[in-house]
Amino acid sequence: MADAKLVASNVCKIYNAGKKNAFKAIDNVNVEVCENEFVCMVGPSGCGKSTLLRMFAGLDFPTSGEITIDGEKIIGPGANRGMVFQTYTLFPWMTVEDNIKFGPKLKKMTKQEQQEITDKYLTAIGLEKFRNSRPKELSGGMKQRVAIARALANNPEVLLMDEPFGALDLFTKSQMQLMMRELWQRERTTIVFITHDIEEAVFLGTKVYVMSASPGQIREVIDIDLPYSRDLDLKDTPEFIKIRRHIHSLLH
Repeated sequence: MADAKLVASNVCKIYNAGKKNAFKAIDNVNVEVCENEFVCMVGPSGCGKSTLLRMFAGLDFPTSGEITIDGEKIIGPGANRGMVFQTYTLFPWMTVEDNIKFGPKLKKMTKQEQQEITDKYLTAIGLEKFRNSRPKELSGGMKQRVAIARALANNPEVLLMDEPFGALDLFTKSQMQLMMRELWQRERTTIVFITHDIEEAVFLGTKVYVMSASPGQIREVIDIDLPYSRDLDLKDTPEFIKIRRHIHSLLH
């Protein structure tokens, strides 16, 4: 695909290859993520979703096959990819503002540029009043909002998200999904989002890759033909329910 941004071609991952306890985590996976897409990957626990995301991030490497970004082979982490994990990875000694400002400061941007970017994302995540708070003073959902803002403040070409809302309660999770979709609609950052929550994948994504159980393979790729602007009521519509049920039948 000509406009593919991030591509996995025939990717296999075998842990302890050549040994008695060799384990094939991923088998012959092909993924194409286009510019500005919000791609969700859903599958049962242990299907290799997070392994694949780590390889996209350059934190792990395929046993065979290849992963590229803009046609260049990924050989390690890079500033063109941002990562948000399920666990909160904020610097506990820094304020919310300083956590968000960390990337722009590292890039040696001017103080004015750093402040403009930080203010933009503090507003986007609705935490202007907490700019001087430290992570221990925040709820789980607030911490994750800061982690997302910090990743976006780096202006990555691709944002990689590994079950970022998995540890949140249902109400907070719904609010975070809404915020994430609105942020994406505004920013149009290319996103790869790992989840085991089918409803979450359908609500957020423009496309959903459904993975099978170990070793992980792509069962089906589903284009999500739902309205561009979305609110939580969408989850109760027949169109949404039909897609959700189809993915559920693929997984079970």
